Amino acid sequence: MVGFFYKISFICPLCSVSDTKTFFVFSKEPFEDGYANGEEGTPAGDAAAAYTPDSKGVVKFGWIKGVLVRCMLNIWGVMLFIRLSWIVGQAGIGLSVLVIGMATVVTTITGLSTSAIATNGFVRGGGAYYLISRSLGPEFGGAIGLIFAFANAVAVAMYVVGFAETVVELLKENGTLMIDEMNDIRIIGAITVVILLGISIAGMEWEAKAQIVLLVILILAIGDFVIGTFIPLESKKPKGFFGYNADIFMENFGPDFRQEETFFSVFAIFFPAATGILAGANISGDLADPQSAIPKGTLLAILITTLVYAGIAVSVGSCVVRDATGNVNDTIVSELANCTSAACKLNYDFSSCQSQAGCHYGLMNNFQVMSMVSGFAPLITAGIFSATLSSALASLVSAPKIFQALCKDSIYPGFQMFAKGYGKNNEPLRGYILTFLIALGFILIAELNVIAPIISNFFLASYALINFSVFHASLAKSPGWRPAFKYYNMWISLIGAILCCIVMFVINWWAALLTYVIVLGLYIYVTYKKPDVNWGSSTQALTYLNALQHSIRLSGVEDHVKNFRPQCLIMTGAPNARPALLHLVHAFTKNVGLMICGHVHMGPRRQAMKELSTDLAKYQRWLIKNKMKAFYAPVHAEDLRDGGQYLMQAAGLGRMRPNTLVVGFKKNWRQGDMRDVETYINLFHDAFDVQYGVVVIRLKEGLDISHLQAQDLLSSQEKSPCAKDVIVKVDYSKKSETDTSIDGSLGEVPVYSKSSSSPLNVTDQRLLDASSQFQKKQGKSNIDVWWLFDDGGLTLLIPYLITTKKKWKDCKIRVFIGGKINRIDHDRRAMATLLSKFRIDFSDIMVLGDINTKPKKENIAAFEEMIEPFRLHEDDKEQEVADKMKEDEPWRITDNELELYKTKTYRQIRLNELLKEHSSTANIIVMSLPVARKGAVSSALYMAWLEALSKDLPPILLVRGNHQSVLTFYS
Repeated sequence: MVGFFYKISFICPLCSVSDTKTFFVFSKEPFEDGYANGEEGTPAGDAAAAYTPDSKGVVKFGWIKGVLVRCMLNIWGVMLFIRLSWIVGQAGIGLSVLVIGMATVVTTITGLSTSAIATNGFVRGGGAYYLISRSLGPEFGGAIGLIFAFANAVAVAMYVVGFAETVVELLKENGTLMIDEMNDIRIIGAITVVILLGISIAGMEWEAKAQIVLLVILILAIGDFVIGTFIPLESKKPKGFFGYNADIFMENFGPDFRQEETFFSVFAIFFPAATGILAGANISGDLADPQSAIPKGTLLAILITTLVYAGIAVSVGSCVVRDATGNVNDTIVSELANCTSAACKLNYDFSSCQSQAGCHYGLMNNFQVMSMVSGFAPLITAGIFSATLSSALASLVSAPKIFQALCKDSIYPGFQMFAKGYGKNNEPLRGYILTFLIALGFILIAELNVIAPIISNFFLASYALINFSVFHASLAKSPGWRPAFKYYNMWISLIGAILCCIVMFVINWWAALLTYVIVLGLYIYVTYKKPDVNWGSSTQALTYLNALQHSIRLSGVEDHVKNFRPQCLIMTGAPNARPALLHLVHAFTKNVGLMICGHVHMGPRRQAMKELSTDLAKYQRWLIKNKMKAFYAPVHAEDLRDGGQYLMQAAGLGRMRPNTLVVGFKKNWRQGDMRDVETYINLFHDAFDVQYGVVVIRLKEGLDISHLQAQDLLSSQEKSPCAKDVIVKVDYSKKSETDTSIDGSLGEVPVYSKSSSSPLNVTDQRLLDASSQFQKKQGKSNIDVWWLFDDGGLTLLIPYLITTKKKWKDCKIRVFIGGKINRIDHDRRAMATLLSKFRIDFSDIMVLGDINTKPKKENIAAFEEMIEPFRLHEDDKEQEVADKMKEDEPWRITDNELELYKTKTYRQIRLNELLKEHSSTANIIVMSLPVARKGAVSSALYMAWLEALSKDLPPILLVRGNHQSVLTFYS
């Protein structure tokens, strides 16, 4: 763990500025506990460094111009002028208000969720993408960011085509079409989008001014309609407009669905009108105070626009009848018996509309009702122009801003070029051009009826995830989730997310499914690519919370033999220096048990504590990068044995604690300091004392490739903030300052010059090849199990687990056991029965009747020659000299000890002969580890046994369980 210590500036409150500076320079000398004072910033200082004042000349908007105006313009779309009256005609005033209310519920919940996220820390550019990615992580953020930017780009085309269609209708009325309707829409649309692009590129200030002008026109148009409702002209009555009338209100209050329309189809048509609530949040990077502006502007815009929509729905439903002929001759001279409509009561007979499809006026038949009702019709046309152009302009600005933020985060490396900004406002000019080209392409297609529901669903998917973000963050209970905006509720946000998903299907079921598929596809892509970002998302927080809760729950469960799994503490030192050790252990712990890489740092505490924190991040990153499901656990200790004891006692959590110690064979034991051998052997005894099993792994080529890894270690630190402190030159003469690991080597990885590119010698090349042998598919070969002692079954369980892995699945298990020559068949059958009960597949069982035969003389002689430098030869020395020597060098082999354990010595030599005879072609050998009684057998003799037993063989695992059963017959 990394501790954070801040400068304590109040230590000297009376010091001058210069004195304070001097104090901090002086206090960079590390404390005795290893942490350097003054290396971390104060919270206020960090905030000041991260969020510097705005540069001179940068345009920043307040909540009115930046959020309120944009949201109102986007929500008040063309729907207000040419579809709302038709919705009232179909659904009636009551259901129309309900439709508006339902849409408002969804947008209000989303607005509350947006406000909560926006006030939970500083908000930078990127709008919906920034809010979602920083809350749920890059996977959801990257998926939504891309489709949301694309949706805004296509929305530009939709709004521009809406504008062009209105212009073409005016040209058609006046008989001034340029070519034909379709091509005129394309020409006008293309010209319009070029003008909008020019306004956008001119800068946010010009774009904001244009939005203000458009808002004024829009408000005037709405006012024009309201005034017109109070002026019912006689000329407008044949078209169905009679002014406010209670009979018309009552007649239009209920629904009258026609042409197979339903409540939900009408709702689907209206809802896209309410999808402009993120227009302000989308330019969050251009807001002076996004934390304050987004909640105020968004929620007030929703309130104002909802009231206007509902007010206009009630007004138009109270003034205009559903059907009208437009014929002034349809006035009633005498009372008709069968005419009971509101129009009849106002002396107009529009009953002919029920029998023939000749009516072109009224709420149901005329999309231009608001123009007809208004006091000055051209102003309504100007309002339509304003609504379409303002929405197009907002989308044209939003799409590049969102896309730029997405590209800056390198979620999709192929789009990196669009991250570049220009000018004082960091304008995404490349994004503007891309958005322009996408919009122009769809304008030229001029067929947007199919794409429109997809765009609406893209917006809704964003709203759903914003709501889900608030729920998820609240559920995760992260201490970092502290929104300044308090008016939200996690369950209401969840309901909002569900409502958004339901509305997606209501609008268009196939578009909803397509949206889900696209979001899921992008999510899988980003998850697979694993972008190197860490935003403290609620996904991380919830993962931690789930892990914590499950760990605590697991702690209350007693261990059971059926659930036993090898959970390994591997004494690796630097993990990347011994890849073969890691990969072999990973073969039987991956997705099965715990794997912890132990690393003992020795030497001065001050230096070691610095290395611990940097190594923890560095090597955990290395394990993840190499897809090793393991943890890295460094400790500082006075010597290796103490460090091993610390790890065995403290590593793990609850039930997720190691139960097996794994070490590499100490290959250089004969050349090294025998005190290190004493420490090595004592670790085995310490492991048995704390009920651990022990596994010793030996490769004849060796395990340690640290001297070949210097350049790789350096390159693996390109992202480390303290790379310069990670690898240091080591003076091997100062053993107390070295870093220790177990496989026969002591010391930190030495640093070699990057320029040294001399070819490897044969030994090093073999070592390098051997280090990667367990990363390859093993093919059809054998795993030989020499089960010589009953240790609880660990010697059998490990090879079984290895064969369950993909790389080892073609390997067969062969079992070797000791026995008597006259009972070989009986012992084989008994072992086969036992293995069948354990449900362990095997290809062969071999009973070795000659296991106790005396080994060959040359092998005995070679053993005696190997141990000669370590013998005490007390019979050739005086008693006092011999006793003194044994006291100073307890690892030495006495003549009495050698004679006493002669049988056991011969057994190890003989086993090696049998291993070479039967298992020389095996992929790996798993064999029972011989154990010497603590204090009875010298370290040199025990190491000589292990050497004699395992030399010149394929990779071998010497295994000894803690005599607790790990296999059972029962289900």
